[in-house]
Amino acid sequence: MAKSDELVKYITQRVVTYIDTPKEVRQQAKASLKQQREPWQTRWFGMIPFATRMMFGSVKLPSKRKKPKT
Repeated sequence: MAKSDELVKYITQRVVTYIDTPKEVRQQAKASLKQQREPWQTRWFGMIPFATRMMFGSVKLPSKRKKPKT
């Protein structure tokens, strides 16, 4: 029973602090968290997109054009 009482107390505290904060402050906090998020590619796939960009970004493909003979 003690755990359920603690849970109710915790939830009540969270709801009261949410209600007490002004709407503008909540919106600013939400916007700042959104700016700090990682790109979706990193969140979904980790470092794989970064590694492939590093690997293939610096390598230039050879041209298919033939050089004229002199």
